[in-house]
Amino acid sequence: MWALPPKWRKWTKRRLPLLAGGAAVVVLSLIMAVHVLKDIVGLVLPARAPAHGHQIAMVHGGPVAAHPAAVASRLPASGPVPGPAPVLTPAPPHPAIDGPFVVRSILPISGPIQFGKYYWDETKGEPGPLVVTVDLTARVLSVFENGHEVGATAILKGYGDKPTPVGVFPITQKDEHHISNIFNVPMPYMMRLTNDGVSIHGSKVERGYATNGCIGVPDGFAAKLFAKAHLGDRVIITDGKQLKIGDPIISQPKT
Repeated sequence: MWALPPKWRKWTKRRLPLLAGGAAVVVLSLIMAVHVLKDIVGLVLPARAPAHGHQIAMVHGGPVAAHPAAVASRLPASGPVPGPAPVLTPAPPHPAIDGPFVVRSILPISGPIQFGKYYWDETKGEPGPLVVTVDLTARVLSVFENGHEVGATAILKGYGDKPTPVGVFPITQKDEHHISNIFNVPMPYMMRLTNDGVSIHGSKVERGYATNGCIGVPDGFAAKLFAKAHLGDRVIITDGKQLKIGDPIISQPKT
């Protein structure tokens, strides 16, 4: 039987622990290298999405809920299936407020009214109180007769140190051929609103023009409004308030 020489046996016995320790170090080094390599690969390559799980699609920056069919497919195969959600019946709307000082109809105007343009249609108008509204932000004047809008036009307004005032003003004077005693200029179809001369009157309504506080409207529109308006009719001037059907034109006192 073959055997190691005596000198080799002594050498092997003395160095066997060292060889075993070296082998363990090599094995541990290989394991650490494998883990480091996996980490490097994970940083470079994107992780794969799981085959099953909740996913959210992004459309225009916002999350979109999963389709109902996809939700149903994730229900357990056995067990009770929830029934459809109860249908909620909306509460009946409040009855619309009606009256001569409530918007009952508006003119079918598409888009902004251009400077110098106006609309006038009395086919839906009814005899009744006349109210004029002015929105300084939109630069639009509307005429309501018994709650129906019969006229609308683009306007000129005052700026700077001569702004058009905001509030509710009755028409206190009418003069078809008025001449301003301050500026000595024609103010056709003048309808005075304030004691210091703010009025509605005919004007050259074009882009880039302004008034000294008055409300300028096209001459043709001014003539129609002048013929229909009476002393005491109210003109409501706001800065950004817009009306829709059913809105009160004039707030009524609570009873």
